[in-house]
Amino acid sequence: MIKQTTDARTENRKAQMERQNKEIAETLHHIKNKILVMSGKGGVGKSSVAAYLSVALAKKGYRVGLMDVDLHGPSIPRILGLKGDLHIGGHEGKMLPVRYLANLEVISIETLMGDNKDAATIWRGPLKIGAIRQFISDIEWMDLDYLVIDSPPGTGDEPLTVAQTIPDTRALIVTTPQEVSLADVRKSINFCRQVNMVILGLVENMSGLKCPYCGEIIDVFKTKGGAATAKRENLRLLATLPLEVEVVKEGDAGDLSFLGSDELLIAREFSKMVDEIVKLTGPNTSAPRQVDKSFLKAG
Repeated sequence: MIKQTTDARTENRKAQMERQNKEIAETLHHIKNKILVMSGKGGVGKSSVAAYLSVALAKKGYRVGLMDVDLHGPSIPRILGLKGDLHIGGHEGKMLPVRYLANLEVISIETLMGDNKDAATIWRGPLKIGAIRQFISDIEWMDLDYLVIDSPPGTGDEPLTVAQTIPDTRALIVTTPQEVSLADVRKSINFCRQVNMVILGLVENMSGLKCPYCGEIIDVFKTKGGAATAKRENLRLLATLPLEVEVVKEGDAGDLSFLGSDELLIAREFSKMVDEIVKLTGPNTSAPRQVDKSFLKAG
């Protein structure tokens, strides 16, 4: 009797997994490009790059989804200033992601927490793997030109689950110039190569602090480490992004309007990087649509 019950549970789990695999395949069929933003080390600005990239692509007229799979330290909603929660209302009871712009949808574990946004997510591997698969299978995304995925630092369960679940994902690896960060970035590069994930390129963030008084660049974290690593690993260096005081202030307020500024060096460099990413992914991407040129803030 016990064996029969165990066998029945095993068969039930297999059937559930098969159904979810079909739902994942159907969802991914409607997403043209998938980009995993990752880093070997925390604190390098990876989530900011993921958020800025998503908004910049949306402002160019592409349909974008932003999926935050940093389950223990989600920061995407706060970077965007999002206050909305997920709600049921999609086809066959699926959940709808939070809308940030007309053509930018966002999902994060924080949007599932209700009023307690500071609750700790104390999960082991299987729960994290299941949550990421549900983010894909149980969310009703619109047809997307880009799905940008913000992963926690390192090469653990989250990026591995993305690599296994979304096999055509391409990686964008973020670093800072100093060796302590670059050493971990090399682990991320090796991870991508071991799981056969194409690397779009490296982004060197915090590449100097622009002095708000004289405009000179101060090399707080050394310089050109990203360029040297990219050359050694035969990868593209897609951008070197400086620190700017104005960006830090606006970012804390959930205001990304600085991305449209021609006066800020980081905005100009980021725009070049986005254009290069569009060029690299162009064959799989439809022509951009006309959208409102003013930056919208989340309500």
